[in-house]
Amino acid sequence: MSEGLLTIGALAKQAGVNVETIRYYQRRGLLDEPDKPLGGVRRYPVALAGRIRFIKRAQALGFTLEEVGLLLRLDQARACAETRELAARKLALINRKIADLASMRDALETLSHECDERSGEASCPIIQVLEQG
Repeated sequence: MSEGLLTIGALAKQAGVNVETIRYYQRRGLLDEPDKPLGGVRRYPVALAGRIRFIKRAQALGFTLEEVGLLLRLDQARACAETRELAARKLALINRKIADLASMRDALETLSHECDERSGEASCPIIQVLEQG
């Protein structure tokens, strides 16, 4: 094998993903697919493992694959201000989701307490609220 080049299996192992993840990222346009030599096996640069790990870390922070693609393009353009704006929008979305989850938690806690206080009655307050919408 050429030095600095990996098979897709070796690349997947180095990046901590499976081969299908790499193929999926290729279909989504996040990774280039190297040419396949006649009768040979595609070889991937070792540095591509870093890009795959970048994609996985960005996903773990809540970025969609479309947004990851935008981040990669912004990096190539050295567009830090636009990258920061994308991150700020993602942060605002996460904060809204946290507020929504806290509201859901509070509502379920209230309903659970009502259920505890009314135990033994024919109709459960949790079911009543869900039926009423």
